[in-house]
Amino acid sequence: MSESIDTNGKQYNRLMLVIVLLVGTFCTVLNQTILATAFPTLMKAFDISTSTVQWLTTGFLMVNGIMIPVSAWLSTRFNTKWLYITSMIIFEIGTIMACTAPNYSFLLSGRLIQAVGVGVSMPLLQNIMLSIFPPHKRGVAMGLAGVVIGVAPAIGPTLSGFIIDTWQWRDLFGMIIPIVAVVIVLAFFFMKPVLKTYKTKLDWLSLLMSTVGFGSLLYGFSSVGDKGWSSQLVLNTLIVGLVFIGLFVWRQFTMKTPFLELRVFSSKNFTVPTILSSIVMVAMVGVEMIVPLYLQMIHGMNAFHSGLLLLPGALMMAVMSPIAGRAFDRIGAKRLSIAGLFLLTAGTLPFVLITKETPIVYIACLYAVRMFGISMVMMPVTTEAMNTLPTKLISHGTAVNNTVRQIASSIGTAVLVSVLSNITNSQMPGKSLLKAAPLEYKVKALNATMSGYQGAFWLAVVFCVIGFIIAFFIKGNAAHPNEMQLQSNKGGEK
Repeated sequence: MSESIDTNGKQYNRLMLVIVLLVGTFCTVLNQTILATAFPTLMKAFDISTSTVQWLTTGFLMVNGIMIPVSAWLSTRFNTKWLYITSMIIFEIGTIMACTAPNYSFLLSGRLIQAVGVGVSMPLLQNIMLSIFPPHKRGVAMGLAGVVIGVAPAIGPTLSGFIIDTWQWRDLFGMIIPIVAVVIVLAFFFMKPVLKTYKTKLDWLSLLMSTVGFGSLLYGFSSVGDKGWSSQLVLNTLIVGLVFIGLFVWRQFTMKTPFLELRVFSSKNFTVPTILSSIVMVAMVGVEMIVPLYLQMIHGMNAFHSGLLLLPGALMMAVMSPIAGRAFDRIGAKRLSIAGLFLLTAGTLPFVLITKETPIVYIACLYAVRMFGISMVMMPVTTEAMNTLPTKLISHGTAVNNTVRQIASSIGTAVLVSVLSNITNSQMPGKSLLKAAPLEYKVKALNATMSGYQGAFWLAVVFCVIGFIIAFFIKGNAAHPNEMQLQSNKGGEK
């Protein structure tokens, strides 16, 4: 079969390649949220503050975000097989360092090295899945990728809480080491060069602009929750980020062979789904962060049980992603997106009415409805965006799509957390009441906190409604392979 021939004209086992790719990338993406409930344990183990320990996640996401634009150049320059194996080896080295870390600095170094591997393997997964399957089967392929990209971060907090309560924090990394070792060995046999490569030089100035720009922007938004919008550090890093991203964009449009092909945005059929996937990412990540806070602060649940309550939603996404992918191949992204965003909005709206007496089972059900809706949108619209591009631009399209989503999720989380904090602080009773009437103070403080959560959920509803409206602008039909081949040929002629 032509679809099982690599770039050297040799046949390969596509099923085994996909299995190796999915398992390996699942392990890497899982690490985005694997420390979610481990921070108190790590603070005690290394005698560090909250602002210091959060760098284990903030730094990881920053390096991850910096590497994603670079992945477009890497995947078109180097043999797919060796690029994937190298990214997994880098990730394995970082994981071993984190597992055996004698101090905090060594642990942070391991996390940053892990992030380099993740920043390459995650976009590479999408590139390969889009390339080895014909357009009319890409929905199913990307549905499988959705299980990795969507579910792995979703189960991270639950898994983290279970391991911390049962064993020790080093096991968070120790359990991954043997699995990745097996993946690396299997990759030598089953991973093949399936993406075409070109001899292009790395534009170091673009790399510098990209690193400083995206790194500063991601750091700035990641710091808002801890430092607030008025922090000089936050404002300075956001300004630096925006300036360098502006310079980066200008340079890409003036280069004959750009480092990252931003002209993909000239296609409305790429731009609209990319914007939509970013909005859905904001709705998912932001609420994914706020719901556990509500469960822990209002219902008094511990980290593990609050994470466990989100597990049905993660499992819902795991089950629905492949089904949504199959549906995309039959009916396209428009109807799926409209239905999915309707469910997402319907599942988010009741959150604005929650109180301290709201049953936790009700919260779990609403969260599962939201994840059901998200699974109908996330990968189908991503596939829709990629299907509009010629094959040679898929790596650039994937990098652009992932970068925009990463930035959007950072911005969305920062905005939701700041709304939560600002409303809570503005309605918090004065300290004088604490001495005069402690019970009244407690009631008013709880009401202020609930108002903060409700305000944040209202903003989440606004994001969902905006996404629902945008869904109507998506191209109506499922991509036909002949149509896509024609688009690819036109792209090549240009």
